[in-house]
Amino acid sequence: MLLQHLCYYVSNDDPLDDLLDELDSHGDLETAEQVLSIRTETRRYGKPVTIVEGFDLPKSEIESVASELKSAMGTGGTVDEGRIELQGDHRDRVPDLLRERGFEVRE
Repeated sequence: MLLQHLCYYVSNDDPLDDLLDELDSHGDLETAEQVLSIRTETRRYGKPVTIVEGFDLPKSEIESVASELKSAMGTGGTVDEGRIELQGDHRDRVPDLLRERGFEVRE
């Protein structure tokens, strides 16, 4: 008990700084600050492709998000030049899935 009180008084850390550090260590602040845009393009043979862009994350994290989206929608896709390309027109479902993951989406 005495040790707990001693640690409390020795530590002059600001609880808000600790909270911000904890949130940032999970990438939550970084994710929430990004505004993503979603659009579709028509590719060969009239096939639609949904494009999600505006990421400011390392490629490995974008690939992780792409993998989650592909699994959730049961579609194929890739990461190219910092953007996610999903086979098919998924403009109706992608914004909600990204918001659930903490991203801000501009439609």
